[in-house]
Amino acid sequence: MQTTAFDDRDGFIWVDGKMVPWRDAKVHILTHGLHYASSVFEGERVYNSKVFKLTEHSERLHFSAKVLGFEIPYSVEVLDNMTREVVAVNKIENGYVRPLAWRGSEMMAVSAQKTKIHVAIAAWNWPSYFSESAKERGLRLQISQWRRPAPNTAPTNSKAAGLYMICTLSKHAAEQAGFDDALMLDYRGLIAEATGANIFLVMNGELHTPVPDCFLDGITRRTIISLAKARGIRVTERQIKPEELANAQEVFICGTAAEVTPVGSIENYNFTVGMVTKSLMQDYKEFVRK
Repeated sequence: MQTTAFDDRDGFIWVDGKMVPWRDAKVHILTHGLHYASSVFEGERVYNSKVFKLTEHSERLHFSAKVLGFEIPYSVEVLDNMTREVVAVNKIENGYVRPLAWRGSEMMAVSAQKTKIHVAIAAWNWPSYFSESAKERGLRLQISQWRRPAPNTAPTNSKAAGLYMICTLSKHAAEQAGFDDALMLDYRGLIAEATGANIFLVMNGELHTPVPDCFLDGITRRTIISLAKARGIRVTERQIKPEELANAQEVFICGTAAEVTPVGSIENYNFTVGMVTKSLMQDYKEFVRK
């Protein structure tokens, strides 16, 4: 039986071109990525032993690294193949994959252009990010005091590790206050996303979702837009003010980990787990398992 701690499990992690026993996959304490957040990552889902939209994730990892000023020393094709190998060797049928790239320990300063770039891929069984009971009633969200930064203050179009610090702070505060997650506004005070998922509002049978101009345009987000359009549901991407939550009948979040999860309330705004949300939940469930 595996323990809860992620550093004490059976299995293998691919690190810098080699399959390493899980407990031996370690980095030095003076790794630049740990001190200065010079690190990018991906989150991927495994359904029936197959990674959903694997190549899109590998391509985005490369893009994020380029935004942070370094190059991943393995091609997209190699990352795809190694990811499949990690899933197979760990016998993951339905789970999660975490590719990661970071600057090493050759330099310890803000400037670290001569550091080695390391890459690792781990995978583990993970059935659901939110409990089934939370999905049935809809999540309870708190509006975070932290805001997503402007695109001229942070590399907001990348999946960079440092961008998630305020997500952790927001989710911790929400959980401590009895909520499931937090809704983050952007630097302008507009609706942005949840701490690890994009958000959609259902207004009179149509979908409205924020323009991803200062946060990640999620792969799951794009999938949901396609599925909605296939159903003939109109999708509008626009800037959305928090007070417009009063006009929404349904709200849901979506992401690799969250999949499609209904929202029951955002502070004093209440929503139903309605037919649009339920239909897209089912469509997504079927689509990822094709």
